[in-house]
Amino acid sequence: MATSIKVNLALMLLKRKMSLSELSEKVGLTLANLSILKCGKAKAIRFSTLILLCDALDCSPGDLLELDSHTEDN
Repeated sequence: MATSIKVNLALMLLKRKMSLSELSEKVGLTLANLSILKCGKAKAIRFSTLILLCDALDCSPGDLLELDSHTEDN
């Protein structure tokens, strides 16, 4: 079984009715970096970035991040 961390940025943007561009302006991160997070391709996230996102989206880290356990067939 492999465990990874899933980033729920797309879901939070939908809930807040906010575009990625709006979020980019609020937090001062590039669209490219936010897109990497949104698509689940990020390998890491700084706590300072997580705090910025949580402040802008009015949420907690647990709303943005979750453990994603899945089994891989070999």
